[in-house]
Amino acid sequence: MRKLKLVPDDTHIPFLGMRLIALAVSTAMVLGSIAMVIIFGLNFGIDFRGGTMIEIGTEEPADIADLRNRLGGLGLGEVQIQEFGAPTDVLIRIETQPGGEGAQRGAIQTVRDELGDSVEYRRVEVVGPTVSGELIEAGVLAIILAVGMMLVYIWFRFEWQFSVGAVVALVHDVVITLGLFAVLQLEFNLSIIAALLTIVGYSMNDTVVVYDRVREKLRKYKRMPLVELLDLAVNKTLSRTVMTSVTTLLALLSLYIFGGEVIRGFTFAMIWGIIIGTYSSIFVAAPLLLWLGVKRDWSGAGAGEPGQPAKSAN
Repeated sequence: MRKLKLVPDDTHIPFLGMRLIALAVSTAMVLGSIAMVIIFGLNFGIDFRGGTMIEIGTEEPADIADLRNRLGGLGLGEVQIQEFGAPTDVLIRIETQPGGEGAQRGAIQTVRDELGDSVEYRRVEVVGPTVSGELIEAGVLAIILAVGMMLVYIWFRFEWQFSVGAVVALVHDVVITLGLFAVLQLEFNLSIIAALLTIVGYSMNDTVVVYDRVREKLRKYKRMPLVELLDLAVNKTLSRTVMTSVTTLLALLSLYIFGGEVIRGFTFAMIWGIIIGTYSSIFVAAPLLLWLGVKRDWSGAGAGEPGQPAKSAN
């Protein structure tokens, strides 16, 4: 029985020949993402803005429009209502009320008085502005530390050119993901921070696989032009990269479709992260080695012929 292969093992795609196009595309996406974040900002959820979240259950499928009309006229400011998984599960978000903790409790009681006993109150959470500010700082710090530690790890495992290339690819992925959330105004909460950290790990793993093959080829082919060598390394890892990305995407798509509203933002961020992470490993991380002038004198045998392995020292 023949094995299913999405990509043949022996491909010869000239990825580095498209490096200038990829540079233009990546630069436009990064600059555009920064502009979108500045212009539109991120749609911070209650985790970061502060406010009250009430989860309720109804016996029949909830009438979201009716709930919006009823709760929107209570004078509580912005009230967000959405299905939370099943049609009978509803999540109500209320912005922070002026007046401190007592005002938040009053808002909860106002909602209870309006809805009465016709619904089941399953969960009530209140996030104050102080806590939300601390969560923003902690989330930003977590991402910066993750990227910083990745830089140190790659520096020790490879060389500084690899380290810089990997970190630039990571920042590229994170910035573009933030830009997408700004454009679509998707809710940005703690689960998205978790998704960004997961994207950092996945993208780094993909990049390390490519870089490991590049280092192997640098030792083996001493005189092969660097562009050809990088193309060879990327093509040798292409089958593995595509297979890993596709199988991961299948799992994430299942979660996105069937997992419900509670994890939809997380899975959407992950789906986009897998796509942009795979792109950056091939079209950002690899070309950066060429522009940074990765060294050719790795420890090993004397130089071989162009396109040929170096001869053994033994």
